[in-house]
Amino acid sequence: MVQRDIAPRLQALAKSTPAVSLTGPRQSGKTTLCRELFSHLPYISLEYPDIREVATNDPRAFFAQFPEGAVIDEIQRVPDLLSYLQSMIDDDPTPGRWILISSHNLLRYPAVSQSLAGRVAVCHLLPLTYGEITRFENHPQSLEEVLLTGSYPRILDRDLDPSEWLGSYVAAYVERDVRLISNIGDLAAFQRFLTLCAGRVGQLLKYDGLAGDGGKSQPTMKAWVSLLEASFMAFLLPAFHANLRKRLVKAPKLHFYDSGLVCWLLGIRSPEHLQAHPLRGEIFETWCVSEIVKQSFNSGGVGRLSFYRDSNGAEIDLLIENAIDITLVETKSASTPSASLFARAQRVSRHLEELPGNRQTCVVYGGSGRQSRKEGELIPWNQLHNASFLAKIREPA
Repeated sequence: MVQRDIAPRLQALAKSTPAVSLTGPRQSGKTTLCRELFSHLPYISLEYPDIREVATNDPRAFFAQFPEGAVIDEIQRVPDLLSYLQSMIDDDPTPGRWILISSHNLLRYPAVSQSLAGRVAVCHLLPLTYGEITRFENHPQSLEEVLLTGSYPRILDRDLDPSEWLGSYVAAYVERDVRLISNIGDLAAFQRFLTLCAGRVGQLLKYDGLAGDGGKSQPTMKAWVSLLEASFMAFLLPAFHANLRKRLVKAPKLHFYDSGLVCWLLGIRSPEHLQAHPLRGEIFETWCVSEIVKQSFNSGGVGRLSFYRDSNGAEIDLLIENAIDITLVETKSASTPSASLFARAQRVSRHLEELPGNRQTCVVYGGSGRQSRKEGELIPWNQLHNASFLAKIREPA
C-alpha cells in the first residue's frame, strides 16, 4: 500500500487525543492504514458475528480484553459501545488508546455524535487523491483512464479491471451497507436510484425530478440521498449564499467521491466511450471537486466550499472562501487552452466585487500546459493536487 496523505494528521491526533475515529467508504484503505500506523495496539473487527455478539451483550467484558486500548474496526455495527467508551475516556484520557474505524459517518447519528463530542477526533479517509494514485507503479496515465479507473486503492494496488471490481463493489454496497444503515425493502429500486444520481452528477439536485424518475416520494429520495452521504458514496455541494443584489439558487449540487463509480453506473466501460459521452464535462467536474474535498479532509483544513449560480445564468463550479479572500475554480474538460475558458469565472468575479477581500481565479482543464494569464491561472488536470490555491484549505483549523 502506498503512503496516504492523511497519515501524519492521524499520528499527530493520536498523540493528543484519547480516541481517533477514521470513517470513510468501504475499501478506501481505512483498516490497512490504521493497522500500519497503530500496529502496537491490538486489532479487532466487529464484522465477525461472534465478536459482535460479545460486544453487544457484554460491553464491559469486551473492553476488559483491551486494558491498553485497541483498534476497533466496524464500530458502527455496535454503536452502543461508544457510550461505554465515553465513560472510559473520561476516567483515563491517555492519548492514542482507541482507534475507531467505521464505514459510516458516525457524526450523522445524533446519539453517537453526542458520545463522541470533545472526546474523539474525527477524520475521514476518502478514496485516493490523484497525488496518491501516482505513487502506484502502474497508475493510469490519460485523463480518460483516470476518470474511468476511479480511486479505490484495491483496483490500483492489484491492477484489477475497474468495471468488474466496481460492479462487485456496488452489489456488496446495496446488499450490505444499505440494509445496515436503512431498512430498505426494494433494493432494485435503490439500484435504479443510484443510476439516476449518477446521471445527475455535477448538476443541481432537484428532488421532485428525482422522485418522478425514480417512482418514489420526495421524502424517500431525500432519505436515500442522506444514505449516500452517510456511507460516503456521494456528497452535496451547497450553493453560495451572501447578501448580494442577485437572486441565487438554493439547491445543492450532487457530486460523487469517485469518478470510476459514476462511469460504471452510467455504463461507461472504455476511454473512447467516456471521450464521447454527453456527461464527460460533469464527470470531470465531480472529479475535480472531489479532489479538492479530499485534500481538505486529509489536512483537516478549513475553508468553506460552495458553488455559485444565480437566476441570470452566471455560475462557477467551486468557490473556496476563507477569512480574507475567495478563490473561484472553474472546471473545463477541454484540452485546448484559451481565454474563453475564463469567461464564466470572470462574470461571477464581477458579481462578487461588492464582497470584502481578494478574489483569485483558477481554471482546471483537460490539457497539459500550465499558464498564468491576466484572467487567472490555468491548471492542467494532472497538476491539480499541487495547485497553489489548495493551501487555502490545507491550513489546519
